[in-house]
Amino acid sequence: MKAPRIMLAAGRSGSGKTMITCGLLRALQQMGKQPAAFKCGPDYIDPMFHEQVIGAPSCNLDPFFTEEETTQYLFCKHAAGHDISVLEGVMGYYDGLGGISTKGSAYDLAGMTKTPVLLVVDAKGMSVSALAFIKGYLQYKEDSRIAGVIFNRMSEMLYREIAPMAEKELGISCVGFVPELKECHLESRHLGLVMPDEVENLQEQVNLLAETLQKTLDFEKILAIAEGAEELSGKMPEALRKVTESEAAAKVRAAKPILAVAKDEAFCFFYRDNLELLASLGAKIEYFSPLSDAEPPKNTDGFLFCGGYPELHAEELSENQTMRTKIRDNIRQGMPVLAECGGYMYLSESMEDMDGNVYPMVQAVPGNVYRTKKLGRFGYITLTPNTKDTFRNGGNPVRGHEFHYFDSTDCGSAWHAAKPLRKRNWECIHATKRMMAGFPHLYYMASPHLALEFLEQCVSYRKEQEKTR
Repeated sequence: MKAPRIMLAAGRSGSGKTMITCGLLRALQQMGKQPAAFKCGPDYIDPMFHEQVIGAPSCNLDPFFTEEETTQYLFCKHAAGHDISVLEGVMGYYDGLGGISTKGSAYDLAGMTKTPVLLVVDAKGMSVSALAFIKGYLQYKEDSRIAGVIFNRMSEMLYREIAPMAEKELGISCVGFVPELKECHLESRHLGLVMPDEVENLQEQVNLLAETLQKTLDFEKILAIAEGAEELSGKMPEALRKVTESEAAAKVRAAKPILAVAKDEAFCFFYRDNLELLASLGAKIEYFSPLSDAEPPKNTDGFLFCGGYPELHAEELSENQTMRTKIRDNIRQGMPVLAECGGYMYLSESMEDMDGNVYPMVQAVPGNVYRTKKLGRFGYITLTPNTKDTFRNGGNPVRGHEFHYFDSTDCGSAWHAAKPLRKRNWECIHATKRMMAGFPHLYYMASPHLALEFLEQCVSYRKEQEKTR
């Protein structure tokens, strides 16, 4: 498959990748292009900004979660029908697992997807030294895939001097610069950037940046680099095909189980591919708001509670007692549920908010959730079950990640978590044959059998309920 594409990467977090990616996407749209957007790694918030800009979902591509064949398949699936794809990197270009490997890095993803890279160099306070920085990135790996450079926070006057030097001395194409625009700035909070809806005048900021980029970037060069990307097969991996075309999947599709998915300001962290896989396996997804709805959707066969910021809405969630009671009663009656991080916190006995106030929650799983002052058990993990009474992903390990400043007095012990390349490990997750609730975030395309097992239990629950009606 021919898929023009580029990746924007940088030397570190905070170099301007997200804002420049958004500006580039908008500029491409203004030029009449139809861009597709992707984010390297497990981040939930950056894709929301992409979506706000292009008006279509952005997708995560994670080289830790999925192997090369699956990663290429997912990229091709979502790039199809678009003129150009823009991939936003993560952290520093070479930063990967445990901070000691390039595995799982933006560099790793560029290699898996054979994507040419534009290195965003935060040049504030630099001039010729920027060349030494670039040279290090070009030479650290022989196959760096870095095809061009964008100088961020650099004046036009300095760029006119530095760009020819870089091209002559380093043999790298300079595709433009971005002047410092104090009007274009994204705030952060404890889990990363604030949500797009919370950014005042976001669209105006992006439009200003896009107009600037059309003047300061060489789009002819950028498009030529994107067009030069190698072709990819995009073939569906055999392991995924076995799950989606299995007899079990056919039975689930025939049953069309109704899956109630919590989605509002408190629960907003989703992977597009997770929901699409569940739908492709036969789930009828119905969204509801634990904040504002009186009760879950009627005739629900299962619950999905993803992450978000429930700690910012703890009082409102607690005050919706009718919703809490309905959810608790359904789960206690055997309704299947997948709950991760913020969704798991909501199902706990109580939750502390950002101000130290404690509120009762759903009380479907044991443990009281409290705030800590630092990230707990941060990063990628590999999960293996400690019990047979849980979704087992066909007997295969499950890859996930944790990122939270909150903890619980009882995190569960049905699964064993181990950090790759590190010796740290711990027990986690509350589980039964129909429940999996804990801090780890899961990516179903890496564990498709787990998603199928969950939906099979949803179908089983419906049959049980039909017998009692």
